[in-house]
Amino acid sequence: MDIRTGVIVLALFFILGAFLSFRGAVRNMQVARKMSFYSLRKRHNNAAWQLVLFAVILFGLAIWLPTGGEQVIYQVYPPSPTASLTPTITLTPTITLSPTITLTPSETPTPLVSDTPTLTPTPFLPVAIEALFAGPVTPNPNAVFTAIQFSTVFDGVNAVDPKTVFVLPLETIYGGFDYNNTQPGVQWTSLWYRDGELVCYETEPWRDEWGTGGIGGYTECSAPLGGWVAGNYEVQIFMGYEWKVVGRFVVLDNLTPVVTGTPELTVTVSPTSTP
Repeated sequence: MDIRTGVIVLALFFILGAFLSFRGAVRNMQVARKMSFYSLRKRHNNAAWQLVLFAVILFGLAIWLPTGGEQVIYQVYPPSPTASLTPTITLTPTITLSPTITLTPSETPTPLVSDTPTLTPTPFLPVAIEALFAGPVTPNPNAVFTAIQFSTVFDGVNAVDPKTVFVLPLETIYGGFDYNNTQPGVQWTSLWYRDGELVCYETEPWRDEWGTGGIGGYTECSAPLGGWVAGNYEVQIFMGYEWKVVGRFVVLDNLTPVVTGTPELTVTVSPTSTP
C-alpha cells in the first residue's frame, strides 16, 4: 500500500471515529435530560461536549490529511521517481553502422545510419511524478505546443542547429518549443526516457512570466540517470494530466572509423638495355 492509499484509509477512520464520538455525545445529552440530580446531569453534559469537541478534531484531521497532510508526509518520505515505475514505452530502433573506407588518394568514410523506431502507446504520467504536483492539474483544453527541437545549445529563443542524432560525449541537451493558450499556475511536466526507462524529469507550475503564449519555451536534461549513454531517447510534455507533445532523438557512441580492406601495391618493372 502506498502513501496516498494509507492517507485515504486513515482519513476514513477519522471520519468514522468522529461519527461515533458525535453519536456518543448525543446519547449523553439524552441521558442527562432524564436525570433529576444536577451534578450527574452536569457530568453527562460535560462528557457530551468533550465528545463533540473530539468529533470536531477528528473530522478536521480527516479533511486535512488528504490535502496538507499528504504533502507533509512526502516531505519526510520523498517519493522516488524510479521506485515504482513500470514503463511500458518501448523503442526498438534498428541502427546499422557500416563505415567503409577504401585506400585511395582521398579517404572518405561513409557511415550509414538508419533509425526506425516502432510506434509506442499513448504517454502517461507515472504515479511517483503525480505525487510531486504542487499546482492545479486542469489545463486549458486548447493549449498547444509545437514539435520539440533538440540541440546542445539554446540561445534563449531557439534550439541552435537542432538535430535528432547526437554523438557522445554530451553535457546538456535542450528541447525547445513554442506554445499557445497555456494557463499560468497549471502544473506542467517533461519526462525524459532512455529505451523506455525514465532518466530525467521536470515538473512545476507554469510561471506567470511565461504567459499564455510565446516562443522560447524549453526543457533540459544535464544529468540523466546513469549519465549520457548511447540509446534511444524520448521526451514527453504534459499540462496537468494531459499529454501534449512527444519528441525523439538518438545518442550514438563516439564513431571512430575502422579501416577495412588491404591496400594494393603495384610494382611496374621497366627493362633497360645495357650496351
